[in-house]
Amino acid sequence: MLADNADYAFHADMATSSAGRSRLRTVPATEAAKNFGRLIDAVRETRTDVIVERGGVAVARIAPVLERTCTGRDLVNLLRSAPTPGEAFRREVAAGRRRLNKRVVPKHPWAS
Repeated sequence: MLADNADYAFHADMATSSAGRSRLRTVPATEAAKNFGRLIDAVRETRTDVIVERGGVAVARIAPVLERTCTGRDLVNLLRSAPTPGEAFRREVAAGRRRLNKRVVPKHPWAS
């Protein structure tokens, strides 16, 4: 049964398999209905799925939404771990910059 306090720590009941992954927590449907708000909070906070059972048979899964976030630190780590471009790439970029960064002076400076 879910605890009655607002600080319900759902993750304390999670079991860990021999592979180190969390096994799914199962909750009877009546218990899930009575404590739905706390159950949703626990799923959000622990980022784990919950299987809802009716009569001992799994009927639903409550799972956190998969969010993809990237912080500045994540970007820095990604760029540091990326392979360094080769010399040919560096030469191509330098040639492109020279070609594209030429100053264009109009033939008639007063024409707009």
